Amino acid sequence: MKLSWWKLLCIALLFYTVIMGFLGPVPRLAILNESIRNLYFHVPMWFGMVLILGSSVFHSIGYLRTPLMSNDDKAVTAAHTGILFGGLGLVTGMAWARVTWGDWWVNDPKLNGAAIGMLIYCAYLVLRNSLEDEGQRARISAIYNIFAFATLVPLLFILPRLTDSLHPGNGGNPGFNQYDLDSDLRLVFYPAVIGWALLGLWLTQLNARLRRLERIAEEKNEVVASR
Repeated sequence: MKLSWWKLLCIALLFYTVIMGFLGPVPRLAILNESIRNLYFHVPMWFGMVLILGSSVFHSIGYLRTPLMSNDDKAVTAAHTGILFGGLGLVTGMAWARVTWGDWWVNDPKLNGAAIGMLIYCAYLVLRNSLEDEGQRARISAIYNIFAFATLVPLLFILPRLTDSLHPGNGGNPGFNQYDLDSDLRLVFYPAVIGWALLGLWLTQLNARLRRLERIAEEKNEVVASR
């Protein structure tokens, strides 16, 4: 497997993020304390999720315009990676909530919206598995994918701002950019965002390549069986 420059950059950034995330200096903030280190994992994973799911929608639109199975492969593999990042974001968020809010899950519009969004995308996978015809599956799931992303955005970024929320940056609470984030945090946070996003791109690329190889193998088997 050839490692291009951006893959090497991804590895270097994630090593840096993990090492500095656990061992690097962090400011002493009220309530957050050492849990502020989760800023390097929870937030970048959500950023990566949104970017990757956005690319999935892009390829779904591409399939509706040009019905090539390669576009469908890219859409579904990006959705898989986005759901993985979303699940990791939920887990790291629950760990953070346990420390700062005293419970693993609270009745908060941001958290509930995130959970609903993940369930919507899980339904996307169920929908794909329920359709046998390849063309029909690609077309219907592409349409569903567009509406799923259009629902996810307000659930995460609009509705929580309109109601009371404990989550930073929502319901009148200040975002992390308004906290006393010193240069030590910024020097790790921004590389973490880039590193996790590149990892998502890498996983999506590998998954799409695997699906393409599986399709080629199936086509060869069909040719052999028809002889």
